[in-house]
Amino acid sequence: MSQMDRVAVNTDEAPAAIGPYSQAMVVDGWVYCSGQIPIVPKDGSVAQGIQDQTHQVLVNLQQVLAEAGSDFSEVVKTTVYLSSMSNFTVMNEIYAQFFEPPFPARACIEAAALPKGVQVEIDAIARKREVS
Repeated sequence: MSQMDRVAVNTDEAPAAIGPYSQAMVVDGWVYCSGQIPIVPKDGSVAQGIQDQTHQVLVNLQQVLAEAGSDFSEVVKTTVYLSSMSNFTVMNEIYAQFFEPPFPARACIEAAALPKGVQVEIDAIARKREVS
């Protein structure tokens, strides 16, 4: 695969990467999104509470997908990382507001710790939208 087949995605509408990685990579019509955490892009603050954190994570992910030429309807797989499985039900309620059937495949795991001490992180794999 040549370097031209890989395109890094970067948008100011989502938090900048806090390490040596891209917000997403587009490869052969597929969008591979890095995990998003609940940083508010406008001021760098961290959303508080599992409801607001989940909402902010999904808004951030939505912005990265949009910049890559995709959206939630094209997502085929997500991974949800929770600091505690006790937040599963609340996270699920917010998550369901962003996706419609058929829902993407998903894994959800409890992580010992997440960046910046947040309660939730979500990554995704999506197709790019067809350009007409």
